[in-house]
Amino acid sequence: MNRVRKQVRCYDDIQKSIIEDKIAVAILDTGIGRHPDFENRVVAFADFVNGRLASYDDSGHGTHVAGCVGGSGYASHGLYRGMAPACRFCIGKVLDQNGEGCIESMYRGLMWVLENRKRYQIRVLNVSLGIGTSGEMERMGELVELLDAAWEQGLVVVCAAGNNGPKEGTISPLGTSRRVITVGCHEGGYFGARRGLCENYSGRGSRNMLYRKPDVVAPGTDIISCNIQWKGNDRIGYRNAYTKKSGTSMATPVVSGAAALFVQKYPQADNEQVKRRMIYSAHDIGDAWNKQGWGMLDVEKMCGNGDGI
Repeated sequence: MNRVRKQVRCYDDIQKSIIEDKIAVAILDTGIGRHPDFENRVVAFADFVNGRLASYDDSGHGTHVAGCVGGSGYASHGLYRGMAPACRFCIGKVLDQNGEGCIESMYRGLMWVLENRKRYQIRVLNVSLGIGTSGEMERMGELVELLDAAWEQGLVVVCAAGNNGPKEGTISPLGTSRRVITVGCHEGGYFGARRGLCENYSGRGSRNMLYRKPDVVAPGTDIISCNIQWKGNDRIGYRNAYTKKSGTSMATPVVSGAAALFVQKYPQADNEQVKRRMIYSAHDIGDAWNKQGWGMLDVEKMCGNGDGI
């Protein structure tokens, strides 16, 4: 995440300007494990797979995603902190230990977020997953409608483009909604000059679409974030506290974290203003629209000036 923050220009002064915040980011994934980088910021947990009450993650995927969004970097002395290290977390477990899930668990998870958005001050919803099968398109449509409902109720909804590229029209069904922010994966070699670096596996929109999908791209290859297999404590230090993962699942929480930073800095902004500032400040990296959308996330440009939000 240290590299990622530099690539998307999420500088220390932006993060440090927010000492404490009450907003929450909801994450629907495999759960969240106990990790020193999360402190006491997990304010709600619901398990739609096994029905357990205490928070856990039997996969590691959700913990890694949460670290990208808002890990504090405590176990690394700040090196691997996430994008919005002051945010709180509302975690819905909708995927099992293999990262697989059914439409019903996702449906229940989305309903839970909608029912609790005011209670926990949820402003951002991260969906780093693809779910369902080709034979469930009707039910998939119900999920897309729920994502649209979440947007209508003011949430910034951020969805992965999926890893089914490079053919056209391979955006994950949950990311096809015109309203949500759909995130593609950049390979990570970008520091302002190199072009054409979107990953081949990153889901693509169709060139004949009336709107751009994905909306933006962010680094998603070899992202270092929180690991559920960590050991140690403050006295002896921490081992294996972080691990690498790749995919649009990793690029998506980078964008969700940026959205959280924005609403932390400008709490009066609504989700349409967040999306508008994000896409209009993105950096064109020279790829086709159906690969890069509006371009590479640029947090400095997005959050640097509140005029006209």
